[in-house]
Amino acid sequence: MMERVTIRLPPQQVAMLQKLVEAGEFPTVSEAIRYAVRELIEKHANRVIRDSEQISFEM
Repeated sequence: MMERVTIRLPPQQVAMLQKLVEAGEFPTVSEAIRYAVRELIEKHANRVIRDSEQISFEM
């Protein structure tokens, strides 16, 4: 099940998301945002996990 998260974006970013949907890149703005979040998590996940493990060992 998905949780709802409310965010505020600058109008330019919303317009760009809508253009991506209109161009057929994504079925909905929500799906475009989910894609962006997945990419962000994949890009930074290893570093975050590594840093949190390092903090645990230092305690």
